[in-house]
Amino acid sequence: MNIHLLPRSIYLTRHGQSEYNAMGRLGGDSPLTIEGEKYAEALSEFFEKEKIADLRVWCSQKVRAAQTAKKLKPAFHTEYWKALDEIDAGICEGLTYDDIQQRYPKQAEDRARDKYHYRYPSGESYEDVVSRLEPVIMELERQANVLVVSHQAVLRCILAYFYDRTLDELPYIDIGLHSLVKLTPRAYHCDSTVYQYDVDKGEVRNFYGRRKCVNFPSVAAHAINRSGLKEDKRTRNITIYNLLGD
Repeated sequence: MNIHLLPRSIYLTRHGQSEYNAMGRLGGDSPLTIEGEKYAEALSEFFEKEKIADLRVWCSQKVRAAQTAKKLKPAFHTEYWKALDEIDAGICEGLTYDDIQQRYPKQAEDRARDKYHYRYPSGESYEDVVSRLEPVIMELERQANVLVVSHQAVLRCILAYFYDRTLDELPYIDIGLHSLVKLTPRAYHCDSTVYQYDVDKGEVRNFYGRRKCVNFPSVAAHAINRSGLKEDKRTRNITIYNLLGD
């Protein structure tokens, strides 16, 4: 059960497109491309129009995330969390998936077999990321309005928690570049609205409507285990409203 008395929302976005994104390379610490800069500017304009009171910004320490957050209004309080950094791909950092398949075919096979538990050599697994995100998730439960600027693997873990997804589903949750997810916790569920950057109009718009995710798992209702997520499969009732609406 959500114990907040006043409405509050959690916003999740990946950084703008980075140079490594454009080349299909994993990890690294490359800066934003021109397209990534445009998204960061559109994101800033979106939040200026929304006029959200006391919005706090939590950002990864990676350059691409920091560059995205720096476009936001200076009045927003920004904190940089190492826990929000992208999954460490170890020896595969900077490689493309084709590179990994050619150089480390056994690693590619192991990852495909069990993506959640697979750990990159000298790097991390999704299970490791969930573990380091536990304090972040606990704080998200306590805070008011927060924008998290982070990375694909990290946001998959956070969304899996709020969407009550299983560990098998977690690594496949869709969170594309230049999209923004708004989570609004209710008493026993969490409303979700997905926005996408409109390249033609240069603005962030609501393309995917509002979704009602039932069985919202609150820390107040149950303690998260070491994995941070429950492994049981519950029946979920997700309804989409106002598709393509503003």
